[in-house]
Amino acid sequence: MAASVLCRRAPRLCSLSTLRKDSTQAQHVSVKLTDEAEDQEVRRGVLHHNIAPPHDVYRLYYNPSSYYAVSNFGTSRSLGDRDGEDECFSTLAPSFWQQGNRYSVSCSRRLSSTKNTLLDLAFNKQSHREVPPMPLKHIPPDVKVDTRAFLKCQPEYAAMTLDLTLRPHQIEWDEAMVLLQKVTVLRGRIKPTDVTQFLADLRCLHPERVSLLRSDQRFVMLLRYSVEHLRLFTTPQLLEVLQSFAWLELPASHTILGLYEAELCCRADHMSLHQLLLAADLWRCIKRQVPEFLEHLYQSVRMCRPKIGVPELVHLLYIIGEGRSCPRDLIHPLEQLLLHNLHQLHPEEVGAVCLALFKSRTSLSEGAVTQVVDKALSHVEEISDFALVNVMKFLRFSYLYHRAWLDAMAEEVPRRAHRMGVQGLMHVTLACSALHCRNDEILLAIAERVPLLVSHCRSKDSCKLLWAFGTLGFAPDQSPGFYPSLMDALRQRKVEFQQYPQHLLTALLGLAFVSQFPEDLIALALSPQFIKLALKSTQLELKKDLFTLDGAVALELPQWTGPRLSPELRKEVAEMLWKFAQSDVCQKPEVLEAEAALQDLLGGEKFVRKRMILPHTRSIDLEVHLDSKGQPVPVELESEKAASSPDSSPPQLLSHHDWARMNVGVTITDELLAQLKNTKNTAVPTAPSAPAKRLLERIEPDEGSSLFETGLVLTSDITDALIRPSRPPPQPKDPKGIERLAIQVTSRNHYCYHSKQLMGLHAMKRRQLKQAGYRVVELSYQEWLPLLRKSKTEKLAYLHCKVYSSL
Repeated sequence: MAASVLCRRAPRLCSLSTLRKDSTQAQHVSVKLTDEAEDQEVRRGVLHHNIAPPHDVYRLYYNPSSYYAVSNFGTSRSLGDRDGEDECFSTLAPSFWQQGNRYSVSCSRRLSSTKNTLLDLAFNKQSHREVPPMPLKHIPPDVKVDTRAFLKCQPEYAAMTLDLTLRPHQIEWDEAMVLLQKVTVLRGRIKPTDVTQFLADLRCLHPERVSLLRSDQRFVMLLRYSVEHLRLFTTPQLLEVLQSFAWLELPASHTILGLYEAELCCRADHMSLHQLLLAADLWRCIKRQVPEFLEHLYQSVRMCRPKIGVPELVHLLYIIGEGRSCPRDLIHPLEQLLLHNLHQLHPEEVGAVCLALFKSRTSLSEGAVTQVVDKALSHVEEISDFALVNVMKFLRFSYLYHRAWLDAMAEEVPRRAHRMGVQGLMHVTLACSALHCRNDEILLAIAERVPLLVSHCRSKDSCKLLWAFGTLGFAPDQSPGFYPSLMDALRQRKVEFQQYPQHLLTALLGLAFVSQFPEDLIALALSPQFIKLALKSTQLELKKDLFTLDGAVALELPQWTGPRLSPELRKEVAEMLWKFAQSDVCQKPEVLEAEAALQDLLGGEKFVRKRMILPHTRSIDLEVHLDSKGQPVPVELESEKAASSPDSSPPQLLSHHDWARMNVGVTITDELLAQLKNTKNTAVPTAPSAPAKRLLERIEPDEGSSLFETGLVLTSDITDALIRPSRPPPQPKDPKGIERLAIQVTSRNHYCYHSKQLMGLHAMKRRQLKQAGYRVVELSYQEWLPLLRKSKTEKLAYLHCKVYSSL
């Protein structure tokens, strides 16, 4: 009906074809979305930026697919309520992190590299909407937060924002009917000032009556008159009309808003910065995306940058954050403005800035990030919970471990947890897991609070919490009610997994990290129907997640009789992971050096096999076999054994006592021990080739490397280990008495920060290697990386200790 009225007086409309097209489309747009559907819809605003990621491969990503979604921007122009929680923006990580930490884990549902053997936990960057949304019972937020509280910090914001908490004086329905009757009487004689005034008066109607007003044909006629007078409005009148639309909750997809957007774009070059900021804020209140208009705003900012003060800067960053995009050429000027005015920011403004930078994926320099967080830290006791969470989001995006701030969180989060909502607690936990910050005070406080909020947990809230706690290795017995309550929450919202299958896989992987295997949920995840659903969309890469879950079930649930992945799918994913590993992880200098040194130590290539022992863990190991006497045995895979001739004689095994007669390797003599003990050795090692030297120069000393600064410090225990044939043979785990070793070249990112606690995937892998009958030998980054600069003799001595002793 609205479309027919708008099109009836065609001669008066300047954009009839556009209006008719928009109006026809509007008839098929559903305005009210469910909580999950709306959250996906608004993420369509994340544009595809042509920003190539830096080439440095040592990066830290924590990005399960359930909290990062990208869809086609062109499918929707409406902007719903968003909190930015699902955007970890892995491909736009700050460059300073790549320079500062080269030993980082990549968990982004895509193949990527890490400093050791981890390929990644493979969480995707995109989501999909192919499955029709399921009818869900709406659950209101558990804690209300004012996302625009910063507007109350300074009075200057009033000139360029709309405060939605200050609703105009309300009028009764009868008064609104009188106004609409006047519209009918005036008809063609209505003036632009009349339209502005009518709309200004009608926006005072009680919110419960607004939807009834919008369906009244006289109101539709008023909107038509506003379009007819669109070019006659002054700019202040145009903004006044837009403000009325915000109060009247005009749907973001409404037909006439496209015409208003086009008119504002035409006038943008003649509008002041405050008018542009006000218009951008009104569009935000209407929840409509206007990228073309924002481009005009950014162009104005480029021209009048010196005139930008603190309120203009903070509000501009807020608009940039809500637009989910920041022009690259504005990042550096905005960073300079921010640092120049940082001392004047109020605590809530700091929180707003952090949230805006997080949402817009704007990477500042390391120094700038540190200063912003330092400013927040100076007000940590008075900053609101919402702003505190925003700072944590910004740290999570920037991958900056700000020790002082995180130390303060160990006091603030337990103090505030009882009053925080589930989403705020979830974001704090995600930030801790992304930064590898394992703090039991924080985790215990959140774990005690969450069971009280499970009724407010969406499936993605539950899965992110399970993922983060599992990644940090939070044991179930530390808070007995935590994991069961969230697993029950997942069971209650199973219907959501039909639309978001990645959520279930994320949750189950987090649980698997801490040896929790809810069999009913696993049976659902590995069922043929769910697998078909998970693999249906080409935008989601869930094969590796299914592969990891299936492999963990096979090892840790030997009694499992439920569904499994097909052998064909398992083979496909394993080959895909191995193909990538050969070109990436297998070529890491520390892995190559360990492989070559082990071959020298044990007698040749056949005694060391670089392979994925447990393919579902997405990582490689150096496999070594020793017989019951400690002698190296050629590593031969089952496929190779089957292909070998039955008449072929086994290779001659070299006795551990015959090292002095080996063609390759090192002879442990008294002279060698004396040389190793001499920390002032002046012998000049052989200079490496130029390419190798460049690779080694990239490796910086790690924490705890002082033992290897000037040489190997040999204790009596190490000396005994070097000169004795071998350690007592362990209890054989192979029917033939062969002991299988999985030698891992670890990095600092395998552990929680300054801790011996392995991160979730690494802890699960080590546990499962032992279950598979392997003895894990770790070449610690604190020990092995410094040795890369040392002589071959020192490397061999170190590896000998690792392989042949329990030191």
